Amino acid sequence: MVPQASPSRRAAALLGIAGLALLTGCASQLRASPPEAGTPSGAIAPSEGVAGTGAADSRLTAIRDAGRLTVCTTADFPPFTVEDESGELAGIDVEMARHLALTLDVEVEWVKTSWRGLVDDFLTKCDIAVGGIDRTPELAEKAFFTTHTMVDGKTPLVRCEDAEKYQTVEDINQPEVTSIFPEGGAIAAYTREQFPEGDLKAHDKPGRIFEEIVDGRADVITMDRSEVLFVDREYEELCAANPDDPFTYTQKGYMLPRGDVVLKYYMDQWLSIARNDGTYERIAESWFGNADLVSER
Repeated sequence: MVPQASPSRRAAALLGIAGLALLTGCASQLRASPPEAGTPSGAIAPSEGVAGTGAADSRLTAIRDAGRLTVCTTADFPPFTVEDESGELAGIDVEMARHLALTLDVEVEWVKTSWRGLVDDFLTKCDIAVGGIDRTPELAEKAFFTTHTMVDGKTPLVRCEDAEKYQTVEDINQPEVTSIFPEGGAIAAYTREQFPEGDLKAHDKPGRIFEEIVDGRADVITMDRSEVLFVDREYEELCAANPDDPFTYTQKGYMLPRGDVVLKYYMDQWLSIARNDGTYERIAESWFGNADLVSER
């Protein structure tokens, strides 16, 4: 049996999901300032171009020389990254970063950041950034990315008995269907854009948003498939309506210094092995019991 989340991990994770009004959509709004003098792990500043970086100048060499991998993460986006009540970090990408550090034979140093400050902190303080980050064209102007860790996309979460009723955008975009969302971020923007004919209900109590659906005061929340599968696992009353056919397409990956092709090639090879030898699947299954998100679509 796949291990269940502990009560403290579940509480922290669900609060993080429900309260993440800025989550993935904020990534495309991030703006970075130029790197400051003094870069993580003693490495040179990231190249402004995309020309190949020599092995001696790569962040990979600096990480090994320092014996430390400095990792930026928001710690608020389960199942990828979350901080429990004791301050311990957990999540799929947190565990993957630890696996990377083990592969490199170095220690991990965490830098907790915010979605709004992610790029600035990454450029000035960190070797890599992880935590459910979407590989967007906007962010690609600031940084390299690994090959994708998983594919994702907007998916409805509903009461299990209603799963067949809400298979398409048209099914949800009806006056009698109540879509709930946390105000202020990507989920709210998507809901207002895609379901203008629906009964839209903003919610300002993150820890209780899913109970609104369980108790019948709302019918659906539409968010990233990875989040939906995680909540589906935590609430027996709730199910993903169409997990194999999301309404949108996105990819997630790990952020790397722009221009450092040596580190990118290393990370891509490490990630390819982890995705094919069962490492990534084993870690992902402990969080939502379904690692099929890594498949190509």
